[in-house]
Amino acid sequence: MKKLILLLSIVCLAACNSLDNFPKLEHSAKLSFRDAYENDTISFQLKNPLMCPISVRLVKDATYPDLATLFGHVTLRKQQDTIIKIHYPDVESTVKPKYSIEYGDLQRKINKSSIGLPFPKGKQYKIIQGFNNSFSHNKITSKYAIDFDLSIGDTIVSVDDGYVVGLIDKYKDHGTSQQWRDNDRSNYLTVYHPDSGLYSQYVHLNYEGAIVELGDYVEKGQPIAISGMTGFTTVEHLHFNVRIPSATNGLISTEYTFDNAVDASTLKKGDVVRNQNE
Repeated sequence: MKKLILLLSIVCLAACNSLDNFPKLEHSAKLSFRDAYENDTISFQLKNPLMCPISVRLVKDATYPDLATLFGHVTLRKQQDTIIKIHYPDVESTVKPKYSIEYGDLQRKINKSSIGLPFPKGKQYKIIQGFNNSFSHNKITSKYAIDFDLSIGDTIVSVDDGYVVGLIDKYKDHGTSQQWRDNDRSNYLTVYHPDSGLYSQYVHLNYEGAIVELGDYVEKGQPIAISGMTGFTTVEHLHFNVRIPSATNGLISTEYTFDNAVDASTLKKGDVVRNQNE
């Protein structure tokens, strides 16, 4: 019997000099999956260490194209582990399965409600870029993002109660070239909100700008990070996004409303937004 241990990073795409300055490792949550082959059967031992559901598939391999079909689509609840056994007599014991891992449970109903603003009460900031902007808010993963003109060192707060499920804060540099656009290395933080099923993301954090840790429970309005200027960007700012799981594109951007009936879709470049939450 041969066991294969695979360490896989969940990488949340963030919304930018020299590429040689990129850190060699991405600092995000790692999953340890074990695959064992014995008596014509493959056993997949899957464990989710995160405080949110994840969806797991096998990447189709040309040598064993039907193995991915037999594996199917597996959803693991928060911190759940499971074993899947597949009878597959023709597979070699040296096979190395590759996994496709995404945040979320596709069967989970999304219950949207208003969220707080991503900066402290009493603070106000100008909109740099709103929904569906052609510069960088033009993809299915970012079309409903908003850029606020937070300065380096300003405080970012969580927009709702939830768990920190994604965190990278070891990048130092930024750039504006096509290389940076295609290979973005932004510091970011992702929070899963179990009551709604939404994921909020806070991007371009300062180097070591997270003030919470992976797995932490955070409350609405709690400081979670320090704003910065990392990754693909032309100015210091906070890129804020809300996302939901999809069947084919991982987490995609979704519309939302802020508290006090502030419809995020109406916010345009130059608008000033003040956090008036009690």
